[in-house]
Amino acid sequence: MSYVATAAAAYLLGSVPTGFLMAQAKGIDIRGLGSGNIGATNVFRVLGKPAGVLVLLVDAVKGFLACAVAPALVCRLLGSPPEATHHLRDWLAITGGLAAVLGHNYTVWLWFRGGKGIATSAGVLVALVPYALLAIVAIWIVVFALTRYVSLGSLVASFSLPFMVWLVQRGSLTMILITGVMSALAIYRHRGNIRRLLTGTESRIQWRRKPEDAAT
Repeated sequence: MSYVATAAAAYLLGSVPTGFLMAQAKGIDIRGLGSGNIGATNVFRVLGKPAGVLVLLVDAVKGFLACAVAPALVCRLLGSPPEATHHLRDWLAITGGLAAVLGHNYTVWLWFRGGKGIATSAGVLVALVPYALLAIVAIWIVVFALTRYVSLGSLVASFSLPFMVWLVQRGSLTMILITGVMSALAIYRHRGNIRRLLTGTESRIQWRRKPEDAAT
């Protein structure tokens, strides 16, 4: 019961379509602009830096709350026995984190079409493996600085995640496998970006927005 309650609560939390709502508040359906994605990168491209940063932060907070807060609340509400609480919370945190990412990627509010889960996954990793997250953020910054491709940075960082959990975090085999699943899901959600990178049609981030950028 604890796992079902945590997964349901975390999924609903993760499924809040922040980027879509941000654009809707400005009278824009972001699904028809830029890449059509509701995530922070497309919001940055279409609505500008402040909106993109805000969506990035809110999406990350969704993942963190699903891991760090939801399990504690579920344990308290369901009256879990004290001797089981520590072990239970660990697994509930993992359950909540994965459910939040799935909620973001496949939000029920938009017919199961959502974002790519990078920001929400980052929030989950803050709660689960913060040192490994710092390592892959550094990797993302280097790749992005060299290429200006957000998607390429995200792909390389995602691929590196389970290795950083092993090398930097000294995580357990379970955590390596869990983050491996998160990594595979993130890469899968970027399959369109992979095709565009291979064909040379992927958009780079431009520091100075041009009028035509919002339509690319």
